[in-house]
Formats: sequence, structure tokens, C-alpha cells
Amino acid sequence: MGLAKRIIPCLDVKDGETVKGVNFVDLRSAGDPVELGKAYSEAGADELVFLDITASYEGRKTFTDMVSKVAQHINIPFTVGGGINELSDVERMLYAGADKVSINSAAIRHPYLIEEISTRFGSQVCVVAIDARKDEDGWHCYLKGGRERTERSLFEWAHEVQERGAGEILFTSMDHDGVKAGYANEALAQLADNLQIPIIASGGAGCKEHFRDVFIQGHADAALAASVFHFGEIPIMELKDYLRKEGINIRL
Repeated sequence: MGLAKRIIPCLDVKDGETVKGVNFVDLRSAGDPVELGKAYSEAGADELVFLDITASYEGRKTFTDMVSKVAQHINIPFTVGGGINELSDVERMLYAGADKVSINSAAIRHPYLIEEISTRFGSQVCVVAIDARKDEDGWHCYLKGGRERTERSLFEWAHEVQERGAGEILFTSMDHDGVKAGYANEALAQLADNLQIPIIASGGAGCKEHFRDVFIQGHADAALAASVFHFGEIPIMELKDYLRKEGINIRL
């Protein structure tokens, strides 16, 4: 059956609290990130992702303190991202207790950062997040929380990310983010079928069937979601039981 598929709650953190929006805007509070992280760890999540979405200097200090607290309270791997621009940022997060770091804008601006992280800390530490949208001229990567389009094509950039030594790709379809209408399975399958590194799907989970589809149709290695978990719409163990019954290899 291959490696077990992973279920990953994602916590966007702003000023010390978890928030969730739709299409990257209209944020609302979803609770304390340390408490939520602990609850997810106990509820059967395979991993967690924490993203500092306002990584100003003050935000960074608050976020680093939060990462240390999370590390004390959970026993599953977790990834942190937001405002990671150089090796010292990576070192700070790993020292605080994170298992992996996620880089996005910094990777596109300075692709050699991927190689630096992988060489220094190991490729398993380096997750490259790609926010992309399907425009009239194809899939393009975006920066700054989806506000700035680049001329990088999703598939060309994903291939380069792999070649530079990233351990995983976290792909968010901006059109699907928070809409709860399903993941971008066609693009995900194209990524998964053409790359050797794991692909984490993000953006679009609204019901249990969407998770099934992202694994079967999208060939994703892991599925990340936020609001359906934060607001109690889909309990994680219930989701895992359902996926197991659908023939998907999942850790219970």
C-alpha cells in the first residue's frame, strides 16, 4: 500500500492566536495555537503546520515563544513557516523545538536558500510552500500571501525546488483556499506523478470525501486543512476511520 497518508491540521498564527480566512483574506479567530496543537496531537493528527502570517520582528518573538511551548506539549512532528529568510531563522525555529521549516517567498527570491537549508540541516527539514493560482496563461506562483504574481510556473518551479534539495512541497491552490469545494486534484496529480518528493495538498477541504479524493485522484502524500478541524466540522479520528474504509493507508 506504500507509505501511510498523513492528515495535517494547519494553524495560521497572527499576534499569538490562530486565525482562518477565505482566499487568504477575511480572517477570523480560531483559538490559542498551543492549546489547539495539543488537542490535535491527542486527537490523532499525524503532523502539524504553524504559519506566522505576520512575521514582523515583534510577531517573530511571539511566534518563537509559541513554538517552544508547542514543542513542550505535543509528541508529533511539526513544521513552522513565515518570515524564514536565512539560516539563522531556521536555526532559531529548530532550536525552539520545530522539526521542519517551511519557506515560500524567500525560496523564490533566493532559491539557493533551499540548498543551504538541506545541506546544513538535512533535506527532511526543508519544506517549500508554493502558493499558486490557475490564471488564463496557466498555473503561476504568488508571493506575499497571494498578493504578488511571479512569472514562475508552478510545475517548473516545483521541479527546481526538488532539484535544489527540498524534502517536501506544500502546494496551496489559492482559488481553493477556504472555499471547501475540494482540492486542486488535477494539478496535484501532475505534481505527484512528475516528482519524487512528497506533495502536501492544501486548500479546499470541506468534507471527508475531499480527503479521499485528494489521495486517490490527486495522488497527494498528505492533506492539510484548517477550518474543518478548527471549528470541529470533521473530527480527525472519524476522518481516519472513513479513509481506512475507503481503502486508503492511514495511521489510526
